[in-house]
Amino acid sequence: MIQVLEVKTKKQQKDFLSFPLELYKDNPCFVPPLYGDEKKMFRSDYVYYDTCEAACWNAYREGKMVGRIQGILQKAHNQKTGEKRIRFTRFDSIDDQAVADALFGAVEDWARRKGMDTVCGPLGFSDLEREGLLIEGFDELATFEEQYNADYYQRLIENLGYRKEVDWEERKVYLPEKDDGTLEKMSKYVMERYNLHFGPAKNKRDFIRRYGDDFFALLDEGYKDIYGTVPFTKGMKDMLIDNFMLIIELKYVGVILDENDKLVCLGLCFPSLSRALQKSNGKLTPAALVRVFHDIKHPRILDLGLVAVDPEWANRGVATVISAHILKLLREEGVEYAETNLNLEDNRAIINQWKRFHAVQHKKRRSYVKKI
Repeated sequence: MIQVLEVKTKKQQKDFLSFPLELYKDNPCFVPPLYGDEKKMFRSDYVYYDTCEAACWNAYREGKMVGRIQGILQKAHNQKTGEKRIRFTRFDSIDDQAVADALFGAVEDWARRKGMDTVCGPLGFSDLEREGLLIEGFDELATFEEQYNADYYQRLIENLGYRKEVDWEERKVYLPEKDDGTLEKMSKYVMERYNLHFGPAKNKRDFIRRYGDDFFALLDEGYKDIYGTVPFTKGMKDMLIDNFMLIIELKYVGVILDENDKLVCLGLCFPSLSRALQKSNGKLTPAALVRVFHDIKHPRILDLGLVAVDPEWANRGVATVISAHILKLLREEGVEYAETNLNLEDNRAIINQWKRFHAVQHKKRRSYVKKI
């Protein structure tokens, strides 16, 4: 018999956080989230609880944990869209339909009690969190920003009546096999035609001082119509700045300004931390910190994070400048490849951008939806 318990006690919280680490302990593709960051969601002052409610459940069989799930009521998103949705996330389970049935049953019952009529996901509190169910690329190393899951999850979820809402594609981006300099010429032309220039910064704190407010305003504007996104709150901004200060090198940040020093485009890359965090199960031990800082300074892989363009500049070729900047990084920094993370499958503008490189689609993720 399967027992599903809402997570309340410290022991249950530890079980919830530790379950995927045990489930995937022998899987070389699994990359854990930062344990300390995940633990914060059990605090009453967690950054997202000004706009969200959440509940977590553990599933046990004969005292042994066999699965987990979290439900999120993202009020800001529902207010933006006029929908009545609950998000599911952090679903992990052994390959057993009865376990999945029980866990999703708990989320759906909670959704009904909250007056909601739809469940969707996997989606976190915001798109700064891990999202999407991996449906292709199970033999590929996960990025630090995204979640790994076994292939049977898709079957478990679809057997419950959940259907595709959106898919994301992910690519490895290598230097082009033949580079005739066209991309750099196009970039130079765009910069000169519109009197654009890269924004300077002495260090990371100076970068935040100069561009922080415009940075978040541009992200909110550029991403407002993207699936699953929510506006930045002060807490979200502070959290992103803290992460920026820890893992970002300024040479992996491109900020493009117009002749009046207004921010029109930004691109942000992260050195891959996947290997650095695997050995410590996502805990920042002294040994893990040594590995993290080594990989930040000497990355072999870059994770392509945020790219945002002011809508007024969307059709002027500004994204070409960011592409050229990425090309330069791959060439000059000795990076093996960059990984795009999630691109919506119908976002032709961003997908076409990777055609200028030698790009290989190697993963796909899906978000599901179900009326209840």
